[in-house]
Amino acid sequence: MTDQRRPQRRFPDAREDLRHWEDIPDTPQTLSPSYRLAFSDGEFLTRDELRPVRLQLELLKTEMALAERGITSTVVIMGSARIPSPETAGAGGTGPAALANWYEQAREFARLTSLRALATGNRENVVCTGGGPGIMEAGSRGAAEAGGISVSLNIVLPHEQVPNRYGTPELSFNFHYFAVRKMHFLMRARAIAVFPGGFGTLDELFEVLTLVQTGRMQPLPVLLFGRAFWDRVIDWSALVEAGTIAPADPGIVTFVETAAEAWAAIDAWIPR
Repeated sequence: MTDQRRPQRRFPDAREDLRHWEDIPDTPQTLSPSYRLAFSDGEFLTRDELRPVRLQLELLKTEMALAERGITSTVVIMGSARIPSPETAGAGGTGPAALANWYEQAREFARLTSLRALATGNRENVVCTGGGPGIMEAGSRGAAEAGGISVSLNIVLPHEQVPNRYGTPELSFNFHYFAVRKMHFLMRARAIAVFPGGFGTLDELFEVLTLVQTGRMQPLPVLLFGRAFWDRVIDWSALVEAGTIAPADPGIVTFVETAAEAWAAIDAWIPR
């Protein structure tokens, strides 16, 4: 919010009181934890009873930053944190290294996406990733190489989740709660691009599919890169034959192989 839009204040704001706190003399009373201002008391804010407040803070911090930046829509890129770039994978790689071509497709998809975002003043079609390595790095990298910006939604994990160096610093966020992070992936999403991945990618993908299937989220393009990979991982026909999903439900996703094909699918997409 700009100063012109702020209402006239009749009381000191929180920042002023925090500045005054620095000048308070040390006494047994002022040194007691009970005397700390509640909103600046880390031990208080991290208590179990304050979980609802922390959930709200994580939702608000990112929401306010994106709104103040004027970002109205994003294109979300999901995929494995373990897929390396071709230059680090080496020749004849196995395991995740054998999937290094998807790093390049994610990078190119992000580049094409950012060119569209730049045409709107970085308000629409802004690249959004999980902010970490692998496919997430490729997304942030492609955006940076196009001269664009990217939103990074990092999560505190004991391994893997270190912010990549290509994400826009002032749009790099960190989350404690997976649920709030996943909300931010979808709140502004115009399209979801999902590259090969593991449990985390599957979790995020199936959340989107469930929300669209149940009508809790408006339909949007859900692009799965690499049909050969996804048909091995998910037996769509078996789910239909078992009657656990409707025959039309696999149509929620669109399979693509290249970045150019993905954007052609987004442009041609019509809601069911």
